Amino acid sequence: MPIRNFSIIAHIDHGKSTLADRLMHATSAVTQREHRDQLLDSMELERERGITIKASAVTVHHTWNNEDYQLNFIDTPGHVDFTYEVSRALTACDGAVIVVDSTQGIEAQTLANAYLAMDNDVELIPVVNKIDLPSADPDTVAMEIESVLGLAAEDCIYCSAKTGEGIAELLDGICQRLPAPRAAEMNETRALIFDSHYDEYRGVIVYVRVFDGELKIGDRIRMMGTGTTWTITELGRNTPKPEKIDRIGTAEVGYLVASIKTLADVRVGDTITLDKHPANHPLPGYEEPKQMVFCDFYPATADAGSGKKADFEALREAIEKLRLNDASFTYEVQHSEALGFGFRCGFLGLLHMEIVQERLEREGGVEIIQTAPTVTYEIQTTQDGTLEIHNPADLPDPSKVEAIREPIVKVDIICPDANIGDLMTLCDGRRGIFKTQQFVSTGRQMLSYELPLAEIIFDFYDKLKSITRGYGTMDYEVLEYRQDKLAKVDILVNGEVVEALSVICHRTNAEMRSRSMLKKLRKQIDRHQFEIALQAAIGGKIIARESIKAMRKNVTAKCYGGDITRKRKLLEKQKAGKRRMKSIGSVSIPQEAFLAILDQGDD
Repeated sequence: MPIRNFSIIAHIDHGKSTLADRLMHATSAVTQREHRDQLLDSMELERERGITIKASAVTVHHTWNNEDYQLNFIDTPGHVDFTYEVSRALTACDGAVIVVDSTQGIEAQTLANAYLAMDNDVELIPVVNKIDLPSADPDTVAMEIESVLGLAAEDCIYCSAKTGEGIAELLDGICQRLPAPRAAEMNETRALIFDSHYDEYRGVIVYVRVFDGELKIGDRIRMMGTGTTWTITELGRNTPKPEKIDRIGTAEVGYLVASIKTLADVRVGDTITLDKHPANHPLPGYEEPKQMVFCDFYPATADAGSGKKADFEALREAIEKLRLNDASFTYEVQHSEALGFGFRCGFLGLLHMEIVQERLEREGGVEIIQTAPTVTYEIQTTQDGTLEIHNPADLPDPSKVEAIREPIVKVDIICPDANIGDLMTLCDGRRGIFKTQQFVSTGRQMLSYELPLAEIIFDFYDKLKSITRGYGTMDYEVLEYRQDKLAKVDILVNGEVVEALSVICHRTNAEMRSRSMLKKLRKQIDRHQFEIALQAAIGGKIIARESIKAMRKNVTAKCYGGDITRKRKLLEKQKAGKRRMKSIGSVSIPQEAFLAILDQGDD
């Protein structure tokens, strides 16, 4: 039976999941009674937000030219944070259907996914979707695809995933235009892991594409990346309901169960081989998941001085449970003087961070305080070589630091012509380096910039959407770590450094950001009996200061007569008391003060 392995890739909200639903319906994999919208998006969060977070693999059958074809298609995530998952899914395929919305045209993530597919030598079928909408302009979008991606406009298939128009032509095109899988290169078994998820009863379910050899029930397998071995207890494929089978042969896609207890034992991109007759080398392209954005999660009702552990334990339980389903985020225990015990977590990107927080609150039933996100820095020291830090508080003594390197990303922004000037101003203000400007279609252009990741993780995307009235889209990829004039800014309250408020920023805007933080802090801290100095310092140099004036008690009120020296004596006594209080007194910083700074960033 001929096989076609393909993936569906698109920008967010271009109809990818709806198209997957329609393909299953058209191939009779799902009956009218079983049908529901976003069938492959099993998570409540995916269905609610209209995005795909986890990849799904489904096997269906279609008859073309009087021959029955086995179609294995993989519905991939559409966001930049999950680029590695998309790349592994594309590696498992021989072709891809790239979906473009006929009302919006090519957008940033469309380009990124198309280039990713081309890098993997994957054959592309361009599909112009949503042609049933009144504002659809499929011919213009087809010409846009030709000018930007180099795919002939006449090769575009026009369809509507909602009404089913053009779906039959698309299925025929997949059988006709996509290449057959390559033949096995060796006798030894090699299978690529392109996805996995945790099941409470069966353990980890691993999705694989077999490139060489075959997998059978009872085989002892080895993960070539981790070196761990397991025995296969179940094999199957989704049609889209799980269907058990005895073997998965060369070029076929399916899932395996091997009593694997934790998701951390399975790594996307790893190669599976047989333990007795292993392959000499794994399939190329395997990478460790790399966390780029870090922030702290604290239980919302915890209080540093209350000693309450119940909320912390509930958060720990929720994080450990979620970790079973998502091995790409990391966590470690953290303690803050103001916020108590919590966890420092690492994420693939900002959307990943947002999704993890929402899932913890929904599935774990906990309320979370989230601190401002930070990025990974590389520190060149005079003694220990190169260090990686995820928290400004971990920066070594300035005298031991030779250089600080920060992650630089290449950002592609597609926007209307009218907004180019404003977007250039925004990028220049974030230390951006202009690279290229490219014509996309009438009224739209693409700007390419190199920007520090730290400058875009706060509110860059919100400002982009605001400037372009929602019509701008962006995509980014990490290029390298680059040295710059970076420094750690410490916040001192009454002469004491508050580590939780330390930030790493560029020296040119350190003063401006420090003043902004100190002004917020001044509004949140209550007045004391003595004056409180709020200072920002780089090393031993104070770069900004704000003061909280002391509360004044009228100690001379009881003097209703007599010599002036009586009042002076009382005032001098008060002054000495305030001086003594300032030297030994402590300032209590309320939790709200931390939240005012941490939750909103430093703008």
